[in-house]
Amino acid sequence: MTDTQQVVVVTGGTRGVGAGIARRFLAAGAHVVVCARRPPDKPVEAAGAEAEFRPLDLRDADAAHAFFAQVAADHGRLDALVNNAGGTPFGLLADTPPARQAKIVELNLLAPLYASLAAREVMRAQEAGGSITMIGSVSGTRPSPGSGPYGAAKAGLANLARTMAVEWAPEVRVNTVVLGLARTESAHLHYGDEEGVAAVARTVPLGRLATPEEVGDACVFLASDAAGYISGAALHLHGGGERPAFLDAATANH
Repeated sequence: MTDTQQVVVVTGGTRGVGAGIARRFLAAGAHVVVCARRPPDKPVEAAGAEAEFRPLDLRDADAAHAFFAQVAADHGRLDALVNNAGGTPFGLLADTPPARQAKIVELNLLAPLYASLAAREVMRAQEAGGSITMIGSVSGTRPSPGSGPYGAAKAGLANLARTMAVEWAPEVRVNTVVLGLARTESAHLHYGDEEGVAAVARTVPLGRLATPEEVGDACVFLASDAAGYISGAALHLHGGGERPAFLDAATANH
């Protein structure tokens, strides 16, 4: 790695959307560190380079602080953080134990807060500062039946990013990618077989699900000099959003 090679951390970057983000940063020439509680099943690679894996439980604030300090010590810099780690199982609010709801909020809101605080400590001391990107969700912008705590956490994350963008300027830029439906290796767990995936895709105006690499393209842009005046923004990556149900109901008899 050269002294000028940018260093990027992607949380939850070992699979799915996170791996796609990591691959796009690798293709852009960055040194990428991915973290998760468990190592990847296979290396995350692109353009002849491989992401570096380091284990981390992001819900541990002290561990997150030590992690980012060590990355900076080992590589001499930290240019960008993508807070991608998160997720939720399906569960109606009344059927989900409070302890499970708390863990979902912890993973999707508190963990990126801890990571961002730790990353900022490194970035604020650098002449070039740094960039933080939150991976949000359309679940945080509308009702989220079956994933209420997740939707609430993602709504909070978007607000948190806007606050960080104000408090941490001008050293650190903070933005959010508001993600819609994405197709990953575990899509079948959410949408069923190919027919199910196709049916879900038809609800998206662009007629398909996002690829992990497309999410990565958005993250690379937001971390780049081309986005140097973008902070506190929400980039909606949802293929046009969700077609309102009332439109189908209104046109069903015509």
